[in-house]
Amino acid sequence: MIKSLYTRVVLTFLFSIIGGTFITYGFSTWVYKDKLNQNLQMTLLHFGQDIVRIYETFPLREADSFVSEMQQLSSYHIRIYGQTGQFQSYGALNGHNAFDLTMKQVNDVLDGNVVEVNTNGIAPLVIGFPLKTEAGTKAMFVEPVTTASLSFLFKFLANSLIAGSLLMLIAAIFLVRPIKQLTKATRRIASGDFNIKLNIKQKGELGTLARSFEDMMHDLQQLEQMRREFVTNVSHEVQSPLTSISGYALALKHEDITDEDRRRYLTIIIDEAKRMSKMSDSLLKLSLLESQSQQLRLVKFSLDEQIRRVIVALQPQWSARNIRFELHLKAVHLYADHDLINQVWTNIIGNSIKFSIDDSVINISMKQDIKNVTIRISDAGIGISSEDQKRIFERFFKADRSHSRKYNGSGMGLAIVKQIVTLHQGNIRVESEPGQGTTFIVILPITTPTA
Repeated sequence: MIKSLYTRVVLTFLFSIIGGTFITYGFSTWVYKDKLNQNLQMTLLHFGQDIVRIYETFPLREADSFVSEMQQLSSYHIRIYGQTGQFQSYGALNGHNAFDLTMKQVNDVLDGNVVEVNTNGIAPLVIGFPLKTEAGTKAMFVEPVTTASLSFLFKFLANSLIAGSLLMLIAAIFLVRPIKQLTKATRRIASGDFNIKLNIKQKGELGTLARSFEDMMHDLQQLEQMRREFVTNVSHEVQSPLTSISGYALALKHEDITDEDRRRYLTIIIDEAKRMSKMSDSLLKLSLLESQSQQLRLVKFSLDEQIRRVIVALQPQWSARNIRFELHLKAVHLYADHDLINQVWTNIIGNSIKFSIDDSVINISMKQDIKNVTIRISDAGIGISSEDQKRIFERFFKADRSHSRKYNGSGMGLAIVKQIVTLHQGNIRVESEPGQGTTFIVILPITTPTA
């Protein structure tokens, strides 16, 4: 089995050239057979007439001597028959491997006729000429020496193949070099090294492959960075409640603590356990959404009524801080997954309440066109910096870099929201300025394709 691409390229070239040459040669000779025979016949006729004139001009011995020294005999064979059937041979064949003639053909020429002998092929074509010499009439037959032409043809083909092969060997080196670079780069990526620069400036398929490889390498590098950040964030988020649970559990072992402290420690342990459970549920939910194993259960429901129900469900959070809602909702019916869309409003409105200042107003408006419905949820909270706005939909990301407990959360809510909206072939974006509040804009299609 040939494994080397370099060898395959060279062998493919050789087989293609050799096969194509012979096919072209055979096809051409078959198509132009009549034309080749005609040209060959005219050449033989003119050459034979020249020999006839030589014998008619010079004495027999001088003519024989002159003809035997002609340079054209390297490509022709001449036989001169006498009345008895014996003949003299001149030329490259020297009497061997010549076309066999019958006595009838010889006698026809001795009778003074020019005879054409077709050999049922392209060549040789034999022509007989009567020679009138001082010794009487003789029969001269002229035929081409095809072996010389074929030998020249094969030499030409061989030289062409050798020259072409050498050039192909050189060209194949440049052809295979980028692929070898890609192979080495793949091995380095497999070992975890993403700092690779491919100096492949070719265009065409190889250039496209190299650019696609660089894009893939960049994506893998980002994916590896995200994986490391994910591991770091999970470790941080898990370590914090585990430390609290472990610390307060050790404190409970002391017998001298008061009942009030014991209840407070148990409450903290329960809250931290719930926090870990909620984070675990969010991770599982996001993983299902990202793997698209979450099947959308599409139903038709009232979107404005759903948002009102979410606000009512969150009343303990906003009423305790005297936060009010201003609603500008139209009656819109949406064809989507009811539970998932419900979680979108729960997360976004919950964040708006969490980050709003007390005694403020949250505005929710809705606008519908032919295909989509646009929902705007605006608060008067702390706002988000432009740098953080680029990352708020990443898992575990928190705009408060210190991970303080003032705004409790795992940083998974908006990542889940983004994935749910994407699954419904919608779009979500944020507009915010620090200290000026935040507006989330969600665009959903009225009818989500089942695909």
